[in-house]
Amino acid sequence: MLTQTHNTTITYRRMNEGDIAAAHVLSQAVRWPHRAADWQFVLRVGAGWVAEQDGAVVGTGLCWKQGDHHASLGMIIVSPEHQGKGIGRELMRFVLEELGDRCILLNATAAGQPLYERLGFAAIGTLCQHQGTLTAIPPVAPEGGTRVRPAAPEDLPAIIALANRATGMKRDTLVRELAGMGEVSVLERDGAPLGFSIMRQFGRGRLIGPLVAPDADGARALIAHWSDAYAGTFVRIDIDGAGGLGPWLEQAGLAQVDTAVIMARNGAPRRDAGVTQFAIINQALC
Repeated sequence: MLTQTHNTTITYRRMNEGDIAAAHVLSQAVRWPHRAADWQFVLRVGAGWVAEQDGAVVGTGLCWKQGDHHASLGMIIVSPEHQGKGIGRELMRFVLEELGDRCILLNATAAGQPLYERLGFAAIGTLCQHQGTLTAIPPVAPEGGTRVRPAAPEDLPAIIALANRATGMKRDTLVRELAGMGEVSVLERDGAPLGFSIMRQFGRGRLIGPLVAPDADGARALIAHWSDAYAGTFVRIDIDGAGGLGPWLEQAGLAQVDTAVIMARNGAPRRDAGVTQFAIINQALC
């Protein structure tokens, strides 16, 4: 599709694997930490569009269907030289047409929030980005005979079920992909998983997410588990601001460096009150 933007012709088309290098350069221009490998992952599990001028990628927008009724969107990036020309709004139009009447989640910057509000999104919470050099954390022993251990292949169905309950979305494909590329730990009682977390490479170092647990003590135990292997490593975790983990993460060397607004369109997912997603996959996938 062609459109005229400030006397400049912009072309919009589907994103493909050949666009990864240009998209990576674009995210670096706006100081996002994503590696080319991070771009490859988000495109592989979703769908995307690019905006081009004279063959150069100047904007991106991606989305991820999570079952028939839910989705998330993100990676809405416009090069600094082309911002303010309506390119982001046009990319959003393509994404929203793809997703239809699904309940859609996104995490918005302060600059992007007004655009999303005009497109029917409403704020439903706050996301807090923590990162830094992970310190050695003393083991956290949750009550009730629970313990943390590495996940086994036979745990995957229970892990997927926990992810779906905690988010109210169908995340089978995403969780399988993440489990295949990262390390997974489970919080269990009598052999039954009650929660889990995934540690994987991302951006400047490693990222913990998603993290699902029945309570904050369980979430802390899952995070403390990773310090055995990754103390001294740069780690990022993006947490729900209502989860109460912030001060504890600060003591573990993971300072809060940014916030985002959690927004939803066409309602919000119905989550199981018995389990909580304390940390998201990342800010795009939610």
